[in-house]
Amino acid sequence: MSRQKLVLTYDDYLRMPDDRTRKEIIGGELFVAAAPSPAHQRVVVHVAAALLAAARTHGLGEVLVAPLDVVLSRTDVVQPDVVFVAAPRRAIVGEAAIHGAPDLIVEVVSPSTRKVDRRRKFDLYARAGVAEYWIVDLDGHLVDIYGLAGGAYRLERRVVEGELARSSRFPQLVVDPAGAWT
Repeated sequence: MSRQKLVLTYDDYLRMPDDRTRKEIIGGELFVAAAPSPAHQRVVVHVAAALLAAARTHGLGEVLVAPLDVVLSRTDVVQPDVVFVAAPRRAIVGEAAIHGAPDLIVEVVSPSTRKVDRRRKFDLYARAGVAEYWIVDLDGHLVDIYGLAGGAYRLERRVVEGELARSSRFPQLVVDPAGAWT
């Protein structure tokens, strides 16, 4: 007798209880994580504040932070740490969720999320068409900036301490990560 794998959908996700855990569905599979640490959240706030200030100053679009559902497909629902949606694409931001690929996603990795952020989400975001993906390494004090080219990500730049993280698609979006590590 063969066992069939349970494939979860966005409808299943909406029926899950709110138990203060971070739930995501990737490829129909449920991933649950505990609430992030204060150090993680400091980095998220720092990055989001810098992106928001730049986006508002230049009228580029909208910056939002988790918890926020980003529905990339019927079986892919994620809660990225920070998302940017360019002004011409604001229609994907709905009342309850973002429906479609944001222009930029930032994930702050920690030991408990490293595999998912660097493998599963990396592949998912590329397949979904997220143009730019930043992985902020909390422990390594660096930012890897990936750009989508030909349906796959390529590392455009590794930002180390003392350097600025700058979007290749929206050059006005700049973050000085140094303040995030304190």
